Amino acid sequence: MSDIKAVIFDIGNVLIEWQPERFYDAIIGVEQRKKMFECVDLHGMNDVIDAGGPFKQTIYDWAERTPEFRTEIRMWHDRWIEMATPEITLSWQSLRALRRKGIPVFALSNFGIESFAYAQTHYPALAEFDQRFISGHLGVIKPGAKIYQTLEQTTKLSGVELLFTDDRQDNIDAANAHGWHTHLFAHPEGWLENLYSLGLLTPDDLQA
Repeated sequence: MSDIKAVIFDIGNVLIEWQPERFYDAIIGVEQRKKMFECVDLHGMNDVIDAGGPFKQTIYDWAERTPEFRTEIRMWHDRWIEMATPEITLSWQSLRALRRKGIPVFALSNFGIESFAYAQTHYPALAEFDQRFISGHLGVIKPGAKIYQTLEQTTKLSGVELLFTDDRQDNIDAANAHGWHTHLFAHPEGWLENLYSLGLLTPDDLQA
């Protein structure tokens, strides 16, 4: 058995797919989507929300700066849940299996205050974490060191006691700098294999 005492999950693209580009490709087509993302730093806009900025106001303000894409940018708020779907079932199964074995699971996610509250109305499973560290509530976002330090200070766990999975390399690099075990999430099957290799779960644990 490893020395890991808790497992930390990112949410977007680990537990719930987050694919704004895919949404816009289906709505306005690939070429128009590329043009819009070149004109407007929509992921930068989302960072403002994840750091605690107001959900609707931030998006609508940015939409007014680029009238050519006003309607489409507003969709980031008005049709947000269509960008954050579906659940990644195997990842949730791993989370629940860990909890059944008595291993605490935490969320460490860049997420806005209002957008997280909205997500909870569609995904009540977001209440299943033992503790949640949501950037909007904390006022700091990954990969900044402060959010990782906040988790350590709150949980009284650090370094090799923690295993963290995230789909972004910069967030993984920041966790590595704190000495955490990490897994760069590409698909749930790879994540499960990592949990098996660390002795945290077995395939039979998912069947309970």
